[in-house]
Amino acid sequence: MNDSHLQNLLELLEGSVQITEGRAEVLNHDLLKANIHKLAEISSLESGGRQGYARYLIRLIGISLKIFPASIHELYMARGRNEIPPSFTVPAINLRALSFDAAKAVFRAASPMNANAIIFEIARSEMGYTDQKPAEYASNILAAAIAEGYSGPVFIQGDHFQVSLKKYNSQPDVEINSINELIVESIAAGFLNIDIDTSTLVDLSKETIPEQQKLNTSLSATFTKFIREHQPSDINISVGGEIGEVGGQNSTEEELRVYMDNYNQYLQELDPNAAGLSKISIQTGTSHGGVVLPDGSIAKVKIDFDTLLHLSRVARNDYGMAGAVQHGASTLPDDAFSKFVESEACEVHLATNFQNMMFDRLPDDLRQEIYAYLDKNHANERKPGMSDEQFYYKTRKRALGVFKKQLWNLPAENKAEICSAWENQFHKLFVSLGIQGTNEIVNKTISPIFIQPDIEYYLGIKESSDDVSDLAD
Repeated sequence: MNDSHLQNLLELLEGSVQITEGRAEVLNHDLLKANIHKLAEISSLESGGRQGYARYLIRLIGISLKIFPASIHELYMARGRNEIPPSFTVPAINLRALSFDAAKAVFRAASPMNANAIIFEIARSEMGYTDQKPAEYASNILAAAIAEGYSGPVFIQGDHFQVSLKKYNSQPDVEINSINELIVESIAAGFLNIDIDTSTLVDLSKETIPEQQKLNTSLSATFTKFIREHQPSDINISVGGEIGEVGGQNSTEEELRVYMDNYNQYLQELDPNAAGLSKISIQTGTSHGGVVLPDGSIAKVKIDFDTLLHLSRVARNDYGMAGAVQHGASTLPDDAFSKFVESEACEVHLATNFQNMMFDRLPDDLRQEIYAYLDKNHANERKPGMSDEQFYYKTRKRALGVFKKQLWNLPAENKAEICSAWENQFHKLFVSLGIQGTNEIVNKTISPIFIQPDIEYYLGIKESSDDVSDLAD
């Protein structure tokens, strides 16, 4: 262990923490909360040993404050057994930029309403264009919990660990290995919830649904077995599957049953003792990021809430899962979110609107610098007839990693405006999704299991340049 790196970081915390034999002790909570942002910034913007130690120290401090990465599997299974009523929908929030500040806003919004049935997630594709690998993302979330005085389980999720159809068709073993490596890396970072998405391999050219879903179901089961082999002892990682790619045709009961029956059969053959899925993602009419009109506004979407309700009940009553999951929903009008609760959806994924809110509040000069970057580096994504508004809306997420440092160093007044808007939006969403008072349910179903971090993992992370441009968010 490099004592000089560790000592330097502890000095940045102004003596608020001491480390003894691999354990952290908080000596001054107020000083810690005031300084923890320094470790989050080092984790996000630096590289090398000091970065690794910053991430390791955040994890150690979290354990000392009873802040721990957790799996939502047991809560979802209790819901699947109808021990918990389907009276709330868990928000799964993708934080693409300013993740530390955004997570702080989540905790501030949730705390007064005693809500902690909340998932923080990031997709394989987002890890690429936002330049946030699992260790960085998890460190930001845990540091935010420390900063806001939260304690308890923190649900961090790998969203859309998706198989690239293009890569799978050319080198299937290489692509499968890439997902497996990501799974191992993510678990070590504290991702104890993983959504496997092999829906890209659904082949609608086949005549029957079992033939269409064959690769999707078999690979979902294979990845589930791999997750079970690498998950921490005494923890079942919450694993989600997906029937069909978001943005495609709406899902049907027959598709769900074929997928689940064949998935369960495959998993039984691979490992009869392995726990299966806790939830199932379906398509009901949305698309990731919404459909952008020429003026830059988002087209209204008609969600099939009847299908969502019906398939949620089939998933719960016939397969023991928590229910169905809705993707691509953040750009819907505010009055739509209570309908997810009425439709008994167990989880809804939210991303693009939070990004939009940030871009709307950026300094004009930074926004124009980002757009100039997109004109130069992503002109190949401008389709014929696409307006400037459509082009910038669809591509600006690709600048988030490149401009990460500038976003971290935004003027205080701009950052405060963004975070205030986020906090207000989180509050509205949490009320609409009915997660007030879910602390009691979470505490009853989620056991506090503290996993000692491995400094060798944090020092040995290799940055990947994997092309994820063809994957979903």
